[in-house]
Amino acid sequence: MPSLRFLTAGESHGRGLVAIIEGIPAGLPIAAEQVDHDLGRRMQGYGRGARMKIEQDRIEWLSGVRAGETLGSPIAMLIRNRDWANWEEIMAAEGTPGEERRRRVVRPRPGHADLVGVLKYDRHDARDILERASARETAARVACGAVARRLLAELGVDVGSHLVSLGGIRAMGDVPVGAGLNALSDASPVRTLDPAAEAEMIARIDQAKRDGDTLGGEIEVVVQGLPVGLGSHVHWDRKLDGRLAGMLMSIPAVKGVEIGMGFEAARRPGSEVHDPIVAATDDAPPNDPRAGFRRVGNNAGGLEGGMTTGEPLVVRVAMKPIATLMSPLKTVNLDTGAEANAQSERSDVTAVPAMGVIAEALVALVLADALLEKTGGDSMTEVRRNLDAFLTQAGGRWQAIAEREADA
Repeated sequence: MPSLRFLTAGESHGRGLVAIIEGIPAGLPIAAEQVDHDLGRRMQGYGRGARMKIEQDRIEWLSGVRAGETLGSPIAMLIRNRDWANWEEIMAAEGTPGEERRRRVVRPRPGHADLVGVLKYDRHDARDILERASARETAARVACGAVARRLLAELGVDVGSHLVSLGGIRAMGDVPVGAGLNALSDASPVRTLDPAAEAEMIARIDQAKRDGDTLGGEIEVVVQGLPVGLGSHVHWDRKLDGRLAGMLMSIPAVKGVEIGMGFEAARRPGSEVHDPIVAATDDAPPNDPRAGFRRVGNNAGGLEGGMTTGEPLVVRVAMKPIATLMSPLKTVNLDTGAEANAQSERSDVTAVPAMGVIAEALVALVLADALLEKTGGDSMTEVRRNLDAFLTQAGGRWQAIAEREADA
């Protein structure tokens, strides 16, 4: 059983979304504004559709938090859909089975869950599928991830992201070391660190909008301050790279995940891939997150053998173009079997910048789970004490060897 788990419920045009996260220790300071901050970041990005102008996502605590601190019990949050007023009759839970529904969707979109979901669940209206398959659900995941981010931040771990490509245009430049990545990327309307690429990306988005088309791209999540030893090599389902990849692949429209050098590692000899190990030469603290060692380079992206090395975690995520096109592709009408144009509803030209915020949230959830798995603890006091004890012990054994060698 995982140390931390979460559930979400709700439809895109339903009354709202519910997010439940269980396993957060007691005593974690948290405020609704901190969760709302990430929900707001998810709604930003050049190329977003009209829905983002309607919603103003905010959470309401339902349980698990009192007087600004977690209680150790399950945390439940509600995110109301402001657009519910326009969809209440269409999405009402009550009704007569078999009666004609309003706003039926019978022209499934290529690339979406519409057709497969209709066949799998024996429905006659693809809205029964698309409302849950919609990326709107990720708002609830971002809320859960914001709670996990608070836990990581209390232990010195910073999670950030930036956009590395959009519509085939790649960003250049180095990623800053240390906290503060999001302050830089969030300042860009497409969340890139490359101003020249930003201008090209915006022009590409504008052209795609005129063409009734959509664009995909890639983001990179960078996590600083992780301690060594999260995850495990002993079973497939405990390897941290597998857990990260599985979680990130669950984001709607995501089609690829790379860690560190990623696919490029398959094209180079081992001498150009693996990171040499050196002993720390600086005055490392007793609870040094890297336990007295360093890697020369970080091609591994902070993971070796399914475990964190203490170096920054670097994960890239690739998102395909959104399936809803304003110049729709051909499909089949489910009522008549005749050829038709696919359903078109309001949509984004691209959601890649927002996907970076979603990816941060899911990475934070996986890492918080792995950290609690390593430390145990029902309170933040216990978690901190156990983590410090592990790092002090891990680093201290090598310091003792170095001192004996120096005395010999």
